[in-house]
Amino acid sequence: MPTRILAIETSCDETAAAVVDDGRFIRANVIASQADLHRRYGGVFPEMASRAHVEAIAPVIDAAMTEAQASWDSLSAVAVTKGPGLPGSLVVGVNAAKGICLARDLPLIGVNHLEGHIYAHWLEADGGSETASLVRQLLHSESPFPLLALIVSGGHTELVLMRGHGQYRLLGHTVDDAAGEAFDKVARLLNLGYPGGPAIQKAAEFGNPQRFKFSPPRVSLEAKTVRATSNEYMFSFSGAKTHVLRLTQDYGDANGNRADPVPVSDIAASFQEAVTDWLVEKTARAAEAFGVKAVLVGGGVSANKRLRAKMSARLGATVSFPPLALCTDNAAMIGAAGYYAFARGVRDDLTLDVEPDLKLG
Repeated sequence: MPTRILAIETSCDETAAAVVDDGRFIRANVIASQADLHRRYGGVFPEMASRAHVEAIAPVIDAAMTEAQASWDSLSAVAVTKGPGLPGSLVVGVNAAKGICLARDLPLIGVNHLEGHIYAHWLEADGGSETASLVRQLLHSESPFPLLALIVSGGHTELVLMRGHGQYRLLGHTVDDAAGEAFDKVARLLNLGYPGGPAIQKAAEFGNPQRFKFSPPRVSLEAKTVRATSNEYMFSFSGAKTHVLRLTQDYGDANGNRADPVPVSDIAASFQEAVTDWLVEKTARAAEAFGVKAVLVGGGVSANKRLRAKMSARLGATVSFPPLALCTDNAAMIGAAGYYAFARGVRDDLTLDVEPDLKLG
């Protein structure tokens, strides 16, 4: 019998449930997206997100169990995202998981959402590259560590050294905007819509990435948000966002009227080029410094084509990206992380609470 995990993810604006066997095989991965709901606001509206989770959580779980053809008796445990994320959204998922565990007498496992993005690479899924398959072979070997993980999403940009299952050392993080957040804000400045990542990528296809130059950010260790001991692997994206704002303003006259059309595609391409350059450079530097066997890139921004191309060109067969369906928030990755936590003996009781500011490492 496989170790079968029912996983639940509600950290932000995706209501998701999955059934995963042995931390590797996806039997079902169901996602109810709220993108259309939040598009009118140009970003996630927290109170509306939590209400939408309440409406969707039971149908999504039922759909996952039905698609997997799984009985409740076949489950080994329930894994759920406990943080980080929006408090109201997290509560919906955690309470649903608690209810199932109480009713079915199942073990409960609270999972760090960031850990989920790392463990997406352990999953077998269609749409992955040959390189990703080679890295997965390494991951399922007896000695895959050390590994380096770059987590890039709307809420996080973190560089993490992994020396074993559940063993993390935070090397660097953003001191202001996350990479995905910067994409969203720049897309808003350029009137490209939400979500910003795909919109920037599409606009950049028709632009000149060399037209505008973005200076590499200088990160101060005096910032209160800094949690690492060195700025060598730290990130900052607010300066690039401000640069875009000034570029758009440069195309207006003294009265704020448009004098010339804003070169949206060129700005988008130049911004994307700069951000991906910074991500690749610091990741490659850390990979060499710590002698890692592979680099795992996860989170919504890992779907960016330019980032994938540049990271692959720099790191070759040692870099892995999940299939596109597993880059954004999903429950299958929580199921994979939950399996390895379960194997380590991690168990939570019904006092488990959400941790909106939960850290990794």
